[in-house]
Amino acid sequence: MKVLITICGRGGSKGIPGKNIREINGKPLIAYSIAMAKKVQFIWDADIALSTDSDDIKAAAAQFGLLTTYTRPAEFATDKAGKIDVLRDVLLFTEKQNTTSYDYLLDLDITSPLRTLEDIQEAFAQLEKQEDALNIFSVSPANRNPYFNMVEKTDNGFVKLVKDGSLFKSRQEAPEVYDMNASFYIYRRQFFSDGYQGAITPRSLAYVMRHVCFDLDHPIDFTMMELLMKNNLLEIDL
Repeated sequence: MKVLITICGRGGSKGIPGKNIREINGKPLIAYSIAMAKKVQFIWDADIALSTDSDDIKAAAAQFGLLTTYTRPAEFATDKAGKIDVLRDVLLFTEKQNTTSYDYLLDLDITSPLRTLEDIQEAFAQLEKQEDALNIFSVSPANRNPYFNMVEKTDNGFVKLVKDGSLFKSRQEAPEVYDMNASFYIYRRQFFSDGYQGAITPRSLAYVMRHVCFDLDHPIDFTMMELLMKNNLLEIDL
């Protein structure tokens, strides 16, 4: 079994400038994903690839032992560039460079580092067991339910439930739903050969995390995550 681990981060983040290498609890954010990648590498004898257009991110990664000769092409380093195109490009580059073909690609998102090695191992076991599945990604139980307490605007300006919840009298009766927490994604090589452009396919699985996990979209998220780290409130070891 050959596994490629990818860590992807562009330099032009607008929501939180420089977020991929911004310090959190004494280390650059990217360092947490590199540390996890090395744990997985040790178990699976995997290769690790960095995808970035930023020299600053390359330098920060190098300080924690992740070197690269790859530079993300400009067309994949914009706000509108899709993540799957980014992954496919670095996958093809690394396969050519290493003269090999990978069976799986594990993507560790820099901005959602609250994951454990057990999470990844359990998710991988689920994917292997479901032979016709193309990929699996991490999720968390959702705080809101589209069948019960999420609404969307209609063309006439009024609102309606996102999903028809007329059959349910309480949220507990509604189907379970999950938030994609963006922490990790595992893809079979076939996913990229088949040309999918999004992580959600008719043959996708979800791995439900049993601990807190969220990604960093806003400056307040950094403050919240750092407080959790400093006060040992995460219930996991990073």
